[in-house]
Amino acid sequence: MQKVIFITGISSGLGKKTAELLVEKGHIVYGTVRKEVESKQGIHILKMDLTDPESIKLAVGSVILKEGRIDILINNAGMHTGGAIETTPIEYIRLQMDTNMMGLVYMLREVLPAMRKQHNGTIINFSSIGGLMGLPFQAFYSASKFAIEGLSEALRMELKQFNINVVVINPGDFHTNNTINRRKFLANIENDPYMEQFSKTLSIIEKDENGGWPPDVLARKLVKIIERKNPSPRYVIAIFEQKLAVVLKNILPAAWFTKILAPYYGIK
Repeated sequence: MQKVIFITGISSGLGKKTAELLVEKGHIVYGTVRKEVESKQGIHILKMDLTDPESIKLAVGSVILKEGRIDILINNAGMHTGGAIETTPIEYIRLQMDTNMMGLVYMLREVLPAMRKQHNGTIINFSSIGGLMGLPFQAFYSASKFAIEGLSEALRMELKQFNINVVVINPGDFHTNNTINRRKFLANIENDPYMEQFSKTLSIIEKDENGGWPPDVLARKLVKIIERKNPSPRYVIAIFEQKLAVVLKNILPAAWFTKILAPYYGIK
């Protein structure tokens, strides 16, 4: 069955591949970008910025005006900030939260009236493994994803009466542009007391990301989730070790889990 799908952040990586696969499946796909990109065959491209509520309103409104509905919203777009909690510049923290958290809220508030009216729909919110456990020197990224976790749990109950599904995706490490793009926001401050440990931990994080699965793997799984009549509330899409870490986080005392996680990131 053909569906109208709105996906944020399709300029590269997961968003781009997912949009392409959904078009191949015969769906009507609208994807957002912040900057001008080459036209992608079969994908309706919308210019939008998650930190600009007015651009979100215009983008969503244009789809509803043309199609009369939005069946699936995929909140994929986001950004990464790296740095210590104490020394990361406030403007970077604000940008992180405004993009990952408030941008998602703005999207929901524009799309949900249409989904309520049609009395069905699916919201897919991208969290992360980092939304299930706090990661060192990615505190604000983790915080934004933890926020999405809590929001999605509440949203799922609020929307039950309107027959709207809420699905959370928790990816592990994937080899995308996030690693490169994060460098633009590093708190690389002179005489930062955390710099030595930060550099050591960041090298481990980036090694994991660069060795991660290609975005095609996650895109194919996402398409299968979209095609399910009754999707599960959550999908952890990661290698075995990362899935195991999620299980251990849930069953071990906090002190025990920290003793396992900290050394992995080079923290003694």
